[in-house]
Amino acid sequence: MPLPYARPGTFRKDATNTTTGASPEDLRNRLVDAILQQDVSGPRDARVETAMRTVPRHAFLPDAPLQEAYANKSVTIKENPDEDALPLSCASQPDVVHFMLVQLAVREGDHVFEIGAGTGYNAALLKHLTGKSGQVTTCDIAPDVTAYARRMLDANGYADVRVVTRDGALGAPEFGPYDRMIAAVGMWDLPAAWWDQLAVGGRLVVPLRWRGLSRSVAFRREKDRMRSDSVRMCGFLPVIGQDGERNGYIDDNRLVRLYWDEDQPIAPELLRDALTRPKSVVWTDAMVGSVESFDGVWLRLSATERATCRITAKPAALEAGLHRPASPALSPALVEADSIAYLTLERTADPLATESRFRLGAVGYGPVGAELAERICAQIRAWSPARTVEPAITAYPADTPDSDLADAAVIDRPSVRLVIAY
Repeated sequence: MPLPYARPGTFRKDATNTTTGASPEDLRNRLVDAILQQDVSGPRDARVETAMRTVPRHAFLPDAPLQEAYANKSVTIKENPDEDALPLSCASQPDVVHFMLVQLAVREGDHVFEIGAGTGYNAALLKHLTGKSGQVTTCDIAPDVTAYARRMLDANGYADVRVVTRDGALGAPEFGPYDRMIAAVGMWDLPAAWWDQLAVGGRLVVPLRWRGLSRSVAFRREKDRMRSDSVRMCGFLPVIGQDGERNGYIDDNRLVRLYWDEDQPIAPELLRDALTRPKSVVWTDAMVGSVESFDGVWLRLSATERATCRITAKPAALEAGLHRPASPALSPALVEADSIAYLTLERTADPLATESRFRLGAVGYGPVGAELAERICAQIRAWSPARTVEPAITAYPADTPDSDLADAAVIDRPSVRLVIAY
């Protein structure tokens, strides 16, 4: 269930189709064309492209206007009674659907398990990819969501897709093992049951959450581990039942918030006075254009700095004098005791430049804020000459001894040990 997200370092607005009077087929093809054009450097899979041009997304969103069904955005299908909370269920943003299916690399005849049934649209795409000889099982913990997905699948010719109501962390062993597994909800841990149900050589694509960030990670299952071969930015609603993430405000006006993991010794109350102290700003020579992502800096920090977390700042905080985070809605930060530093940027004043350019740096507050800012800048400098390099993420069962782990940063979860390396 993906969220609309802003890519850190990207100032381009997502294109939406506003053409009127076009047929559903025309709108669908134009949407796929736009997805392919905006991600020109991304991997391609002709079978995924064909599936998205064939399966009618609007038919799984009967209450949405046609133009909205074929806009490149998520569509809420289950509101949250709490007006200030995130929706309970969404139809996936089409460009995210596309790249996750490319990551999954479904083959004809595969057995596929999906966690997060949504509207049933993604399961229909999966069934199109597996063909008549394949099997697709989708699940959701909410009975009303699975009931909706079942109705939509039946109404659109996909009665052979299984829909089960249960906690996705349990999987569905009675229909396994699976060649492919995909989660459409944000996962903080990789449940032990999935290891038993995903065949060796199979693939798992999961929106994985760690150190305040979320990435769609494609894993290949080996005998005693899973290794990533693709990491893409995404934003998803967190799965119900995994509560290892923490958050809290660090100012009395509740304008600046941190997000971190339970294994990190972060205490927001220690930072109450930090933002009122003098700041230390450190700049690097690394520059980015107005549509160039610097997301890799955050990934590198998560692989090298146990203190990595996320900071968000409301506009009122900036108006009150807080130094602007690189992306106020979500930027990487380092926190140690009563000190904090986070990524920042500034527009350069170059009259000869043909486009806006931004210099990257870090700002620190508190007794060791300057030191933390320098450590962020060290990772900016490491990222700059190799901006497209992805980390290698290896997942091991939770009982794997240290001696069997790769030599890199380790993040422990109840069911898995994650090793992140460059």
